Amino acid sequence: MAPSAVVSTPTSSLEKEDHARDAAFNKSLHGTSVDARGGIMAMRKKDAAAQKAAVDEYFKHWDNKLAATETEEVRKARRDEYATLTRHYYNLATDLYEYGWGTSFHFCRFAPGEGFYQGIARHEHYLALQMGIKENFKVLDVGCGVGGPAREMIKFTGCNVVGFNNNDYQLQRAARYAEKAGMGDKFLGVKGDFMQMPAEFAGTFDAVYAIEATVHAPRLQGVYEEIYRALKPGGVFGVYEWLMTDNYDNDNPRHREIRLGIEQGDGISNMVKVSEGLEAIKGAGFELLHHEDLADRPDEVPWYYPLAGELKYCRSLWDLFTVGRMTWAGRSIMHKFMGVGEIVGLLPTGTQKTADSLALAADCLVAGGKEKLFTPMYLMVGRKPLDAN
Repeated sequence: MAPSAVVSTPTSSLEKEDHARDAAFNKSLHGTSVDARGGIMAMRKKDAAAQKAAVDEYFKHWDNKLAATETEEVRKARRDEYATLTRHYYNLATDLYEYGWGTSFHFCRFAPGEGFYQGIARHEHYLALQMGIKENFKVLDVGCGVGGPAREMIKFTGCNVVGFNNNDYQLQRAARYAEKAGMGDKFLGVKGDFMQMPAEFAGTFDAVYAIEATVHAPRLQGVYEEIYRALKPGGVFGVYEWLMTDNYDNDNPRHREIRLGIEQGDGISNMVKVSEGLEAIKGAGFELLHHEDLADRPDEVPWYYPLAGELKYCRSLWDLFTVGRMTWAGRSIMHKFMGVGEIVGLLPTGTQKTADSLALAADCLVAGGKEKLFTPMYLMVGRKPLDAN
């Protein structure tokens, strides 16, 4: 029987970090692909045995587990292994993300006539503006991916960014991109679990942001408490959070199917509703300065149009190339290419399965957006009180 609501229950314990183990697996799986251009070229350099291990470890949480028969025990198992789940998800998905989306792994609003990458950058600038990030601020990027947003924040504000991430491969690519962009002195990557941040982070950051990353936490209040601890008194936290809207009904099979498809295709252990997200940031101790569902604004161009493959909104040849991959024809071609690539040894086994899972997520994200059941950009900005310890 499915749980009666999407709940944010505490995990019984946190996964123990083992950086040496992770580094060894990263070296085995990715080899020299960190130096590849990205996308297909990087995928070709994976170790087959390590790739299979990552595929098996990730999909054990999803295979043969349907929304109609989902239990709270199944969800708890995902929460208990949130760190491994997230790490292996990005081991499998990072190159596909770069191939299809670029180096900023997030959605955005689009103004009429605005190009894809222009919209992505403006979304990052808007967060910096709402947070009041200034030049030379020490800023923590929680779940930094391959550093696309961090590099844009540095360019836009002149701040210094520490990128925090539990995936070695992403951190290596982020460092490589920062050096190539001439930002090596402004960006530092740090490995770790955002549910148990290093003690030396405490009270050291002027600002902390997270862009569609803390959704991977097993408990939102838990990760927000860690962020609160990392901030200086008076410091600001800004987040674009993935949340189910309060229109979501967990007893509705269609709603549950959409939510589970998003979670499976995006490596999420425990997505919750807007009301619970707001409770979590307040419960962590923040003074809530602003909150708004940016996906609910009456925009002429929907945030999900690239995933839906709606070519009518494209404004450049590059947009057509990017969005065209998400059309039915684009997906079909890529599905067949990856299948053949696996057969002939051009791509490691499991690449097609991972891409198909991302395609399922895309369909569910579009459905969730159209039916107002899901938002990838619930903006919350909170301040740590000046008199906080």
